[in-house]
Amino acid sequence: MKTTRRDFIKITSMGAGGLAIATTPVLNWLPGFLKEDAEIPDDSKAKKYPNYCEVCFWNCAGWVYTHKDKNGKEKIWKIIGNEKDQNSNGRFCPRGTGGIGMYYDNDRLKTPLKRVGKPGKQKFVEISWDEAFDIIAEKMKQIKTKYGSESFALFKHGTSGKHFATLFKAYGSTNMAAPAYSQCKAPREEAFKVTFGHPLHSPEPLDIRDTKCLVLIGSHLGENMHNGQVQEMSHAIENGATIITVDPRFSTAASKSKFWLPVKPATDIALLLAWIHIIIKEEIYDKKYVEKNTYGFDQLANHVKNFTPEWAYGITSIKPALIRKTAREMAAASPSVIIHPGRHASWYGDDTQRVRAIAILNALLGSWGRRGGFFFPEKAKLPKYPTPAFPKVKWSWKDIKPGEHPLAKTGVTNLLIDASHPDYKGDTKIKAWFVVGTNLPVTLPDSERTLEAIQEQEFIVVVDTMPSEITGYADIVLPEATYLERYDDIRLAQHREPSIALRMPAAEPRFNSKPGWWMCKKIAEKTGLGDYFKYEDYSEVLDWQLKKIGLSLDELKQKGVIKLNRKYNDLYLGDYEEHEFNTPSGKIELFSNELAALGFDPMPVYKKHPEPPEGFYRLIYGRAPMHTFSRTTNNPNLTDLMKGNNLWVNPKTAKEWGLKNGQKIWLQNHQGHISSFSIPVRITERIREDSVYMVHGFGRKDKRLTRGYAAGISDTEMITDVKIDKPTGSTGMRSNFVTFLTEKPEKQEKSV
Repeated sequence: MKTTRRDFIKITSMGAGGLAIATTPVLNWLPGFLKEDAEIPDDSKAKKYPNYCEVCFWNCAGWVYTHKDKNGKEKIWKIIGNEKDQNSNGRFCPRGTGGIGMYYDNDRLKTPLKRVGKPGKQKFVEISWDEAFDIIAEKMKQIKTKYGSESFALFKHGTSGKHFATLFKAYGSTNMAAPAYSQCKAPREEAFKVTFGHPLHSPEPLDIRDTKCLVLIGSHLGENMHNGQVQEMSHAIENGATIITVDPRFSTAASKSKFWLPVKPATDIALLLAWIHIIIKEEIYDKKYVEKNTYGFDQLANHVKNFTPEWAYGITSIKPALIRKTAREMAAASPSVIIHPGRHASWYGDDTQRVRAIAILNALLGSWGRRGGFFFPEKAKLPKYPTPAFPKVKWSWKDIKPGEHPLAKTGVTNLLIDASHPDYKGDTKIKAWFVVGTNLPVTLPDSERTLEAIQEQEFIVVVDTMPSEITGYADIVLPEATYLERYDDIRLAQHREPSIALRMPAAEPRFNSKPGWWMCKKIAEKTGLGDYFKYEDYSEVLDWQLKKIGLSLDELKQKGVIKLNRKYNDLYLGDYEEHEFNTPSGKIELFSNELAALGFDPMPVYKKHPEPPEGFYRLIYGRAPMHTFSRTTNNPNLTDLMKGNNLWVNPKTAKEWGLKNGQKIWLQNHQGHISSFSIPVRITERIREDSVYMVHGFGRKDKRLTRGYAAGISDTEMITDVKIDKPTGSTGMRSNFVTFLTEKPEKQEKSV
């Protein structure tokens, strides 16, 4: 792509030097952080600070321990779980314990940076925080005067994004989006809301510990490390629960399952409809529950009458006998059965309908509001810290393509990219970006379009802890303190009982990094918005909120987590208790008049998707238990556990191509895009012949990421064919096909 406005600039090693650490494996890392100490530190001499993890969205609460080295310097030593926390039950996963690596990573951003020079000769120079804020404030004023404050967009991820959301609403823009919505969970949130009147949120209210049957359809518990659910699944297995896994790949969860259904990719809806057909035809659904609590059963029964297992077999490649057997297994466990809704639900562009089928199947089995199914969670509430009213906006992300994605409830990332792109001709134009904690070129599919949108922006600010790829396109780079070095909002997690958890700094920020709340306060003061941040330290906000509910910050510092009493005794419905759902009918909507009125199918319909061209294979991506996307693939502790990804290839496919285990190959997708780097082959029966698989987040392209650079392939590079889920606007990313290049290609996408 021709550079028209800004060059990509590598973040060089600027700022004060950091503390070098040993990169020993996580299981042996405790003496590694205190290498000069002869013994592992004594817990009784350590200090501990409450925190909740930021390595993934699960936000497990724990304790951060510090200890003095032989020179008397306080150092972060270890992280363990808080036993009072329902998200972790006192146990952290490898990512959580390895989170210290984010703090000690010497590749971290160290000081504010400014882009200088003309295109072709641009570079970053170090500046002070005050100069950075002066530049940002002046640009915010210019953008507001020239285009309107709505033309400044915020892309955010993680807890600190909430501070910047407050800043933007005060500034006069609600054009903000988190990739976690449109690239991950939007279809399942809105599908469950349409069906039950309630979105799922996180953690999902799944009563896995008491379930008798758990169905995982594209959900990889044990690899995505949803901590509490993984623990409960282990207990369920010990208690004799049946696990049914539907996946083209023999995942870790599949290895623990009674049934593995290696479904043909993109045919999940056909399988779900066949299950619904059997359960209705054989009258093994929960009749009393369905009669009392559902709307549209007769329409559904008529809709699925021809969706037999034999029909589904020709589509899914799953044999009719196995489809029948697994449907009966679910029904036998009813209502203590869960068809897991998953988290990452943006697959093929018909994702709201696929998750609708999952929701309907749960409804027929009577699992919503039942022990061993879905419980009714309760979330703690805190009063909002007082601020002036936010100004009214003239337009928002909803006006970019009015009515295009009617079920979307929060900002749609790809709509903001569209409004930022040079081919956009509408009046609702985005002209500047603020990017906080999300690496857009790696996170968003069709990265070439994202880079074209970047070139169109008049000003870009990036806030991050690491020199991620997006930082190279910024005008101003602000180094954020890690979650171990800052206060943030109190965690209000939904669960069986409401609870609150504290994050507080266990150490001073390394280098010249600062917490997000402090950045927002300083920028607000420079732009005349200081009344929205009337505090000197964010701990004042937390203490004010806690005192309003009869607690205090000092008390929460001592306990880390405090459970509160449920307001209502409604964890489960009583036996066949009639319940009013928050839907137009007041019932669980098997047939949706809401969807029909919007022009969508009122019940799920299977539609055939494109298949791989000859010599190509569907690209499937997933997670590893020690990594959270690209944000951990440079972590000095977690890369010891997994340095890079490999490509799973079926033995039959490998034989046809003459591939060997460990052989490094390049990939080319069906639209001609070639991977920047190579990837080792892993030949395994655990993947279908028509597909290949890799872990997401590797193949980093910035050389300043000394451990992540060129370690495997970025699956995002291969995801250029994006299917949009019309109801929610989410991006279906599993419609891409790749072939193998066994020789290093002459022309590759340029690494940076």
